[in-house]
Amino acid sequence: MARVRFIGSEPVTVPELGGREVQSDQVVEVPDERFEGYVCQTTKWQSVEEPGAAKKTAAKPAVKEA
Repeated sequence: MARVRFIGSEPVTVPELGGREVQSDQVVEVPDERFEGYVCQTTKWQSVEEPGAAKKTAAKPAVKEA
């Protein structure tokens, strides 16, 4: 799933997300195949994580063997 941030000034209801209300500056997950449909609306949505982007995870510390 891709992630986008809503940058509009008023909350919106997004039917595609199950009728969920999205607040200004809120980040939501959207289906990868619909990502372009959001970010093409540059006054309302901003890309946070593009489709297929590797998830960032904390690195595990190296273990020293004695």
